[in-house]
This record gives sequence, structure tokens and C-alpha cells, in this order.
Amino acid sequence: MNFSEVFKLSSQLCKFSPDGKYLASCVQYRLVVRDVETLQIRQLYTCLDQIQHVEWSADSHFILCAMYKRGLVQVWSLEQPEWHCKIDEGSAGLVASCWSPDGRHILNTTEFHLRITVWSLCTKSVSYIKYPKACQQGISFSRDGRYLALAERRDCKDYVSIFVCSDWQLLRHFDTDTQDLAGIEWAPNGCVLAAWDTCLEYKILLYSLDGRLLSAYCAYAWSLGIKSVAWSPSSQFLAVGSYDGKVRVLNHVTWKVITEFGHPATIGDPRIVVYKEAEKSPQRALGRPACPPSRAAAASESKYEIASVPISLQTVKPAADRANPRIGVGALAFSPDNYFLATRNDNVPNAVWIWDIKKLRLFVVLEQLSPVRTFQWDPQQPRLAVCTGDSKVYVWSPAGCVSVQVPGEGDFQVLSLCWHFHGDSLALLSKAHFCLCFLETEAGVRTAFRQPDDHT
Repeated sequence: MNFSEVFKLSSQLCKFSPDGKYLASCVQYRLVVRDVETLQIRQLYTCLDQIQHVEWSADSHFILCAMYKRGLVQVWSLEQPEWHCKIDEGSAGLVASCWSPDGRHILNTTEFHLRITVWSLCTKSVSYIKYPKACQQGISFSRDGRYLALAERRDCKDYVSIFVCSDWQLLRHFDTDTQDLAGIEWAPNGCVLAAWDTCLEYKILLYSLDGRLLSAYCAYAWSLGIKSVAWSPSSQFLAVGSYDGKVRVLNHVTWKVITEFGHPATIGDPRIVVYKEAEKSPQRALGRPACPPSRAAAASESKYEIASVPISLQTVKPAADRANPRIGVGALAFSPDNYFLATRNDNVPNAVWIWDIKKLRLFVVLEQLSPVRTFQWDPQQPRLAVCTGDSKVYVWSPAGCVSVQVPGEGDFQVLSLCWHFHGDSLALLSKAHFCLCFLETEAGVRTAFRQPDDHT
């Protein structure tokens, strides 16, 4: 692995452009756009206040910067640096901003979710959408960019409206049989919309494009319900993570459960490979004590060992008197080839579970020394990157698992990460800095990149 030098960053705002050519990062009120190949600054923009949200347009021609505290959105153009756009929501305020799929409209959500304002960059026209609901995932665009599904709340009932993105005309409007709609998400093929209820009631509903209810699923009652939802890239499976620590996988033909994945604290099946992270002791020369390593290296270096089963994983007992208890499946994601499903059970915080979807069984468990913060699949192949808030990045593939320390002075704590579209590099984000990690060494690697030792 190769690593770039470290650059400054604010609020972990760092994103690759959809075409993979550029990398945008924010430093307080400044927006820095770099060339991915050379990491040289392509454009430098100055906003009116500290940036709180940044997002590329789908065609990578424009970039949006939102300043929620001031109710402002500024839009910059890479092709025409002298052009810019400022949107001021005024007294209505601003709590969310996003691009439409065509990259020529901006959707701003006002304070208290009173309305969504649709601004056109081409015609300067304005459209309004009323009654948006304040929930976890209330807006969902279909993958082909043709339709917008919006969760609404009016007259003390939940509704879903489907709009045509070309002219923002209402296509369908229907009520949902939910107590408190928590989120909606299109299947990747755009044919089915999933809607799920509040965590107080286990219910997930599947709707067709014309608003017909295809199926409703409830696993149990009178207990905390759904915590996370993920579609497979092929739209064949819908994985539902629950507070009971199980993932239920629904199929797209009958919308029935084809399997349940539990997360037991003890792994006893000899077919399951358990990679256990262990601290790496400093190597000693023959007959002489090892030189004292640097403070960061001594605290950070680790390796993976294959643990013998049965093995007990570290668990956390949730506080019964606090809201949002650390129990249940809080994160899950399918690999791009549909072969694997990665999950994290929040009361086993140090483990990542990787399931074989073809055989419908547990395949691998990664047990880390620290709680897992996030994981993300390589967009091009079944390769999973994991970070735990320390100075290392972990990468798993069917070929094995690797722990690599991020080089550099000081302690670079990896709090988040994101893949480049081509899958050949990762952006590693800390509280105030970021760097790039290159997973494939090419012939023309520049001298700015450093290559550390891999710890396998």
C-alpha cells in the first residue's frame, strides 16, 4: 500500500467526484478541489461561512457547499471557475441540501421541515414541495434518476409522494400503514420502494411504482424493531437489521424471509474463519534488545491472527435507562457482486460479520481491538475496508485480511473512509486531516507517496 501526504480537513468533509477525476475537501470556509492523480490543487474556492455539507453533482461539473447556520448554499463550477451561484433561504432557514440526479436542480429543506424548495440552475425557477417528514431517510431518488420518493406527514398520518424529476410533477401519492414512518429507499432497479416504520414497531412495506402495496413484513411485535435496511445491488435481496440482533433477508419474488442471520457471542463452527487483531510485538535483533519504537508506532502496530474455535467475542451490556441502546444490527452492506453481506451488531462492537449470500451462512468474522466505527465495500470487487478510530486501516478480501498503519508524524486516527469509484484508492479521514491510501502500486508512483510495511 502507498500513502499520500497528509492534508488539512474540517468536519470530515472530503468526497471524490462521481467521475473519479477530482477530490473535494473543506477547510473551514475554503473548498479545495484536487486532481486525484497528482493531488495538485485544481481550484480553490472561498465560501461566506464555515462549510457544513459538500456534495458533487452527478456529472461532476458542479459542487455544492451548504452553510446551514446561515441558511446559505453556494454552488461552484469546475469548467467555469468565474461562475458561481448563491441561494439564500432567508428566514425559512436550512437543515438539508442535496442535488437532483440531473445535476441542475438543488433541493433545500427548510427548518422544521416546513417545505422543500427546488431551485433550477438553468431557468432560475423555483418549485415547492410541502409536508416533507423529518425522519432518518425521507428522500430517495431512483437509481436511473427518473423518480423522487418523498416521505410526508400531514393530518397526523404518513404518506409517500412520487415525483417525476424531469418536471417535478406529482406521479403518485399514497398513505402508508405506519405509525411513524422512519425511512424509504428505492431498490437499485427502481421497481420497488421499501418503507419501514419506527423502531417501536417492526414493520417493513414494499410498494410498486404506481403505489400498490406488494407486501408487508413483520417479524415480531411488542419489542424494538428495525434498525437498518440495505438492498442488494441486484435488487434480489432486502436485508433488514433488527434490535434483536438478527438480519432477515427477504427475496424479491415472494418477499418472504429466506434466511435469518444471528450474531452469537460465541463462534463454534469450524468452517468459520475468525481473524483476531493482536498487538504486534517489536522485533528484536539476535542477542540484542530492540530499539525503542516511536510512541505512535508502539501504540498502533498490529496484525491478524486466525483464532481457533470455539471463541467468545467481546460483548457490551447496554444501559437500560438510556435512549438509543447499543444493541441490534446497526450497520449492514452488500458487496458489489452480491456474494457477501457485512454486518455489525452494536452490542458486539469490535466485530465485523461477513456472510456468504450464495451459501446463506457465516463466512468470516473480524474481531478488532477497538470498536468498529464504519466499514465500506470496494465499488468494483468484494473487498471490505474497516476503520476503528485508531491509526490503522483494515482491508479484508476472500484472499485474506491485512492491517496497515497509516504512516506519518503524530497519531492519525482514522474516523471515516470512502472508496474511489475505481476501487484503487481510499480516502482516510481523521478529525482535522485526511490522506489517500493507494491499494495497487503502479509503475509511475510519485515520490510524494510513502510505502509502509504491511502487517498481515
